[in-house]
Amino acid sequence: MPGVHKMRIDGTEVTFSDGETILEVAQRHQRDIPTLCYDPRLEPFGGCRLCIVELAGARNPVASCTTKATSDMVIRTSTDAIEAYRRTLLEMVISENREVDVHSLRGYASHELASLRDKYEIYASNIDGTKSGRSKADDNPFILRDYDLCISCYRCVRVCAEQEGDHAINVMNRGFHTQITTEFDGLLKDSACTFCGQCIQTCPTGALADKKALRTAGTADTVPEAQIDKTRTICPYCGVGCSVDILTHEEKIVGIHPAMDGPANQGALCVKGQFAYDFVQHPDRLKAPLVRGADGELHETSWDDALDIAAAGFKNVHAKHGKYSVYGIASGRAPSEAAYLMQKFIRAGFGTNYIDNCSRA
Repeated sequence: MPGVHKMRIDGTEVTFSDGETILEVAQRHQRDIPTLCYDPRLEPFGGCRLCIVELAGARNPVASCTTKATSDMVIRTSTDAIEAYRRTLLEMVISENREVDVHSLRGYASHELASLRDKYEIYASNIDGTKSGRSKADDNPFILRDYDLCISCYRCVRVCAEQEGDHAINVMNRGFHTQITTEFDGLLKDSACTFCGQCIQTCPTGALADKKALRTAGTADTVPEAQIDKTRTICPYCGVGCSVDILTHEEKIVGIHPAMDGPANQGALCVKGQFAYDFVQHPDRLKAPLVRGADGELHETSWDDALDIAAAGFKNVHAKHGKYSVYGIASGRAPSEAAYLMQKFIRAGFGTNYIDNCSRA
């Protein structure tokens, strides 16, 4: 069949298509190859080298994330030598970080380094020396820039450029002086950053973290990770329909994770979808309908009474000023069924086309 080829991975013959990398083929056939700089939404980078595999006929191991699969390749993914390489590389990465265990509220991928540490059981190391990364105090309510935990995987820089097109952050210096920065090493709010949170959610160590979630939840002692529930739903803010996972503790929202498998967003969110959830449990949120009484003050009432009063108001305006006195603006946060009823209310109820939607503006 054109475009379909065969190769061998760990003794098993598998098929692949044109353009696939060794890592993509291996993952599709349930081979566990560790990665740190890899995000399937981004162009392969080949920086961490944890994904190296043995390729028959090659002098040295190759990075599976950047090496394209070719016909009749013979790959071994986890020989003793390869696993020894990976363990040493991982030890070197861990030795530079202030800590490995971080709270899951820091971000969607923040446990990747800790998970690999546990897999390879690296709980003590003889590697010690200069630390890389320097945390940046940043006056913004959303993103913590804790670069003491940075491993220079550049996933944050790449997601900002490749997925968002913002190019708000970049890399300066080299070696142990490497630093993730903005133009002129300034604050995020003075850069092209839109605070979408993509850099947070791709970071594998928690170096970039959800400052609001950590502030909302308090400390790890007050919100144990085992007591955080995750509920899949749809972002209410516009008509795109981004899938999100609501993180809750004792029925209180403590954070939002974008759904990486969301059909509309594939892990992306805007600043509102990522951070604007305070209204759900805000003390000023209305919990019952209010009507203005003869005293000029608002008073709680039942839904039936409130709807009757609203209907009477529409009728009075229509009778006094005519059908063109009523104009409808539908909410972009409403489902399709509600939007349909809204336009039906204006077009059939008042006989005009004076209807618009806030999402269009």
